[in-house]
Amino acid sequence: MTTRESMQYDVVIVGAGPAGLSAAIRLKQLAAESGRDVSVCVLEKGSEVGAHILSGAVVDPRGLDELIPDWKARGAPLTTPVTENHHWVLTGRRRFRIPEFLLPPLMHNRGNYTLSLGNLCRWLAAQAEELGVEIFPGFAAAEILFHDDGSVKGVATGDLGIARDGSHRSDYHPGMELHARYTFFAEGARGHLTKRLTEIFGLRDESGPQVFGLGIKELWDVPAERHKPGRVIHTQGWPLDEAWGGGFLYHQDNGQVALGFVVALDYKNPHLSPFEEMQRWKTHPAVRAEIEGGRRVSYGARAINEGGYQAIPKLAFPGGALIGCSAGFVNVPRIKGTHTAMKSGMLAAEAAFAAIGNDRSGDLLTDYETSVRSSWIAKELKLVRNAQPAVAHFGGLLGSLYAGIDMWLGTLGLKLPWTLKHKADHAQISRKEHARPISYPKPDNVLTFDRLSSVFISNTNHEEDQPVHLTLKDADIPTAINLPVFDGPEQRYCPAGVYEYVEGDAGEPRLQINAQNCVHCKTCDIKDPTQNINWVVPEGGGGPNYPNM
Repeated sequence: MTTRESMQYDVVIVGAGPAGLSAAIRLKQLAAESGRDVSVCVLEKGSEVGAHILSGAVVDPRGLDELIPDWKARGAPLTTPVTENHHWVLTGRRRFRIPEFLLPPLMHNRGNYTLSLGNLCRWLAAQAEELGVEIFPGFAAAEILFHDDGSVKGVATGDLGIARDGSHRSDYHPGMELHARYTFFAEGARGHLTKRLTEIFGLRDESGPQVFGLGIKELWDVPAERHKPGRVIHTQGWPLDEAWGGGFLYHQDNGQVALGFVVALDYKNPHLSPFEEMQRWKTHPAVRAEIEGGRRVSYGARAINEGGYQAIPKLAFPGGALIGCSAGFVNVPRIKGTHTAMKSGMLAAEAAFAAIGNDRSGDLLTDYETSVRSSWIAKELKLVRNAQPAVAHFGGLLGSLYAGIDMWLGTLGLKLPWTLKHKADHAQISRKEHARPISYPKPDNVLTFDRLSSVFISNTNHEEDQPVHLTLKDADIPTAINLPVFDGPEQRYCPAGVYEYVEGDAGEPRLQINAQNCVHCKTCDIKDPTQNINWVVPEGGGGPNYPNM
C-alpha cells in the first residue's frame, strides 16, 4: 500500500469559490485582529483559481462590503454598475416588458454590478494570499478522511498518474493528506464529497431535497454600437413550454455580453435538451438584436441550486461544515448567490476561529448553524421560499403570479403561513411514450452552434489515460432501463455531448461516455432518472478553463 504524506492545518477549505475564499480571508482577518496565528489551506480542483467558476453574473456587493470594506480602493473587478434593469416575457416573435415598478423591490438591481465571477475569485485569491492563506490550484480533493470516532479529519487529494485500467503510469504520484481541526466544503452545487457527507451524517434528514437548474452560458464580443455597459435583461417564457426557466443578457465591460439560459431540472419530457433550448432562445428577434454581428468567444455550463431556504441541510457536522453552494444559498428570483455564499463562509470562519481559540477543535460548529439561521441570509431566503416551488407546482404563468404576490406580501411585512415543498428532480421525468418528441433546428454556426464546437471554446481538457470520472453503479442500467423507458435522456440533458448511445460489436446499443468533454456541470449526477451515474473527481487540473466567465 502506498504511503501518503500529510500536512496539518487549522482549517482546510475545499474549493476556491466565493464562499471558500471568503472563509479563508475572514479566518486570517480574525487571526490578525487577535494576534493569534491560524493556518489555512484552500484546495482548488481547477487548473487555476477561477478556471471552473461560471456564473451570470450580477453581484450584490453586500457580502464583499462586509468582508473587505475598501474593496474599491483595492481594485476589485466590480467596475460595471447596473444602469438598466429589464424583465421581458417572450412569445414566439414578440417581447413584453414588465414595468420595473410592478416587480418586488428585491428584483431591482440598483447598486449591483455585472462582471465575471471567475475574475472576482481571482482577485479574492490574491487578497487571501496576501494574508498568508495557502492556495493549491490543480489539486482535487478526492477523499474524506475520518478520525476513529467518525468525525472528519480532513481530505486527501487524488493520486496522479493512474491509467484508465487502474495501473500506475510512469508519472504516478500518490495524493496528499491534509488534516485539519475543521474542514469546510465549498465545492459548489452537487459537490461529490458533499453528497457523501450528506449520506454519512444525515444532513438532509430534517430538510427537503435540493433541486437544481442547469445554467448554460456564452460570452460574446459585440459591435460597439450594440454594447451598453451595465444593461441587464432577464427573460421568461419562449421557447420553454414544457419546462420552467429563463434567459439573461448582461452587458459587461470590454465590449462583451454575457448571455445564458437556465432550465429547471424538474422538467418531465425526456426528449427535452436544455442546450438546444438555449440555442433556440438566441433566435428570438429581441435576443438576437442584443448580439447580432458579434462573435461567440466562450461557453460553459453549471448546475445551480434552486431549492431555497427549505432545502438548506444541516450545515455543521463533527469536524466540518458546508458553506456556499455546497449548502445552497441561492436566491432564485434574484438569480444571485454570491453575496450569500460569501456571508456563509464568513460566518463559518468566525465559528471555527472561536472554537479553535477555546480549544474546542473538532466540536460541532453549532454557532455557525445558529448564526446562519439568524442572519440576513435566512431573512432574504425566507422571503422568496415559495417562489421556485410555486412555479413547479402551478406552472409558469400561475406560479409566477403566486410568487410575485408572495414576495410583495413579504416586502410589506406579511407572510403566508405555509411553505411549499420540493420533489427531487430525477423523479420528475416521464416515460418516453408519455412525452412529445421535440425537433430542434440545425445550428447555423453564426448565431447557433452544436455542443462539440461549444465544448471546444470552453477549453475543456482531461488527461485521456485516466479512470473515467463519470461512473456507473450498474453498467447494464443505461440499456436496460434508461434507453427503452426514457429514450436515453442523458444524451440530451448533458450540455457537453458526454453521453451517446452507439452500436456495439453485436449490433446492440451501448452507452459511450466521452468523459474528455465533461465541463463539470453535474447535471448527469442530478437528472439521471435511475440515479445510476455518480460523478467523481478526475485528476486535478482537468475540466474547463474559463478565462472570463
